[in-house]
Formats: sequence, structure tokens, C-alpha cells
Amino acid sequence: MRKVWLLAALVAAPVQAQELADAIRLGDERGVAASLAQANRPLAYGETPLMLAVSHQDRGAVRALIRAGARVNAVDQDGVGALWLACEMGDAGMIGALLDAGADPRRARSDGATPLHLCARFAPVSVVERMAHGEVDLRDARGQTPLMWAASSGRAEAVSALLRAGASARAVSQGGFTPLLFAVKSGSVAAVSALLAAGADATARGPENTSAAQLAAYQGRWDVLRLLIERGGVDLNERDREGWQLLHRAAAGGDVGLIRLLIARGAAVEGLSGPSHITWVTEANFGVAPPPVPPKAPLLMAAEAGQADAMKALIAAGAKADFVAQDGENLLIAAARSRTLTALDAALAALPKPELVDAKGNSALHVLAGSRPAADLAAMFMAMARAGARPDLANARGATPAKIAAGAQTEVRNAFLAAFPQAQAGQASPAT
Repeated sequence: MRKVWLLAALVAAPVQAQELADAIRLGDERGVAASLAQANRPLAYGETPLMLAVSHQDRGAVRALIRAGARVNAVDQDGVGALWLACEMGDAGMIGALLDAGADPRRARSDGATPLHLCARFAPVSVVERMAHGEVDLRDARGQTPLMWAASSGRAEAVSALLRAGASARAVSQGGFTPLLFAVKSGSVAAVSALLAAGADATARGPENTSAAQLAAYQGRWDVLRLLIERGGVDLNERDREGWQLLHRAAAGGDVGLIRLLIARGAAVEGLSGPSHITWVTEANFGVAPPPVPPKAPLLMAAEAGQADAMKALIAAGAKADFVAQDGENLLIAAARSRTLTALDAALAALPKPELVDAKGNSALHVLAGSRPAADLAAMFMAMARAGARPDLANARGATPAKIAAGAQTEVRNAFLAAFPQAQAGQASPAT
């Protein structure tokens, strides 16, 4: 958007300022010097030549304009000035020149963000250290401090600099986020560690009563979650807003080391998921909440996600391969849903019963026959054939895997027939 404004500025600038704007745009330092009398002449939308020079990252023009008396604290119609732009670009030399000329790092733009907020996210730590004197817990319109901005980007050095300057590690934004929760979401172990060392409240809850550990798991920030668990004080079996425990998340994510750590610390290997507290209000489902998901053990979630190594680790830790959910889903069906050969092989090794069906009479082979094409699909059909799966097994509606595959996409149908040639020869008839 700003580039569009710059072009508009060049078109709409007064005649007296046009030469200066063109000189800045072309990087013509002599032209800039010759036109410095227009240093404070506004361009379109209230932008000044100094802002234009910063936007073009022209240090020479910036210094020349400052020497000519350009107002470093002038702002455009949105309340944005040269220092905000320089902080967004993270140019330490340009920022330093503006600060030397008296640019105010604590002046807020229309959304409440100050240059200190932007530099905390984008600028080198040396700049943050220079700017972080006096009041550092400034709030933008969302109640977020510069420390939160730095934490949300995982900038550990900037986080540490602001903490040394007295920033509060326990501040809370209007949305209910603390600097620690922002750092957790970023995935930066270093930023999380710095905040914890500074006294951040690891027990603080975010929106929907979400803990730091749950947020780390929800975002797939496994290293951060490992740090929080090893630090202690995490309720390993608490369910999050989707009804999942930490072990469910780790199982679906496939982090074997984390799975073992959770189990060693007391996570229930057979712990079941609970009801979701999320209400889906979208155009896709016309505001109707999704159907409830039956409670599931971590092993089923690992299988559904195609995480073979996680499946093996859970089984080795005592997970029951013959667990069946309330809707009849079993380990084989869950692995079939993943369309991942390694997961199906692990499931068949732990539960060699391809005839098992769910509440609707569907077997794992039914699921595969109704799948979309996938890289592992042909090999999965072969694995099911070797295990003795029946292409003629009818579900509650009378449909067999052979019949389902016959109406599937060509790639799926051909892969099925390669594994079950009797279906093509008319030898597969519905089981009675």
C-alpha cells in the first residue's frame, strides 16, 4: 500500500517539491542537495520528502534532508512518520540518524504503536537498547507492549534488552496474552527462556483458559513444550479447548522424544480426548457446530496423522492396539485414513485383523477404496491384500470395497484391481 502512496505522492506533489521527490526516487544526491529548500514541503497524503527518502532507504538523502532542517517528527495523514518507517526496515544507521536529530521513539501513530514497538520487532538489538530508556511498557490500541511485539516475533535479544530496561514480563494485552504466550506462539525457545528467567508467570492463562503448554502444543512448538514440561508445573492430563491432552497433540505431531517425555512425567498413555469447546460459525457449515467427536486415545490420533514412529512408541509404552472408539473406529481404519503406508504397516503389525469394521460396517479397505489418489495408496492396497483383507466384505449399506473402488477415480480403481485382481474377474461378490 505504501508503494502505491509513494507513486501517488510523486504524481500529486506540488511543482516546487516535484524535483526533490524525483531526485530522492532516482537516488540523485546532487539533485537532492539542490532542492533542499523544499525539505518540509508536503507531498500527497501528508508525506514529506524525509519519509520518502526513508522509504527508498536512501541514507544520503535522509542525512541531507536532516541537515537542511527537515522536521523529523512530522507525520502523514495516518500519523506515521520517518522513524516508524525506518524501524519497519530495521536500518540501524537510518534510525540512528533520525534519533540523533530528535525523532521521538514514543510518539504513537493512529493504532497506538510507537517507533519503539516497531523497532522491538524489526530493528537490531543495538537500536532497541538505545531506544529502551524511560517508559518501555507503552501500549498500542490492543494493549500490547514493545516487549510483546518482540516476543511475538521470537526476537530473544530484543526481549532481553527490553527486560533489562525494565519491561514487565507479566503485562497482559487486551486479548489476554502475556509476553510469554506471545513468545510461546513464536516458537522461540530462547525468548521463552529469557521471559521465564525474568519472572514471567508460567501459570498465566490466555484466551479460552489456554495455558502456555497447551498453546505450545496447539501451535506444534515442540521444543518450547519440552522446555515447559522439563521446567515443571504443567498439568499433563488437562484438556485444551478441543478436548485434547498434551499427549494427543504430541502423538498427532509425531514427536517421539516428546511422547516419551510426557509418558515418563505421568501423561496417561490411554487418556481419552474430551468434547471440543469450539463453536464453528462459518459459511461452509451455515453456523452449525460440527458433530461431536468420540473420545480417542493418543494411538488413534497418531495413526490418523500417519505417524508410524509415534504409533510404535505409544504401543511400546503400553497403548492398547485393540482400542476401539465409540463409533467403531479402530487402529487399522485410523491408519487407512492417513493414506500413509508406514502407518498402515505399523497398524497391521500391531493389529493383524483386516476384517475389523466400524459402526457402519466399514473396514480399513472400505476407507482406502473410497480415498483420493495418494502416493502410498497402491502400496497400501497391496499391504491389505497380503494381510488377507476381503474386497467382498459388505458394509451396512451393502457396499463392498470392490464396488466402492469400481466407482472411484481411475488411479484408485487401477491400484485396487492390481492388488485384488479377483474383483476385476468378477470373483468378488458381497459377503453374506
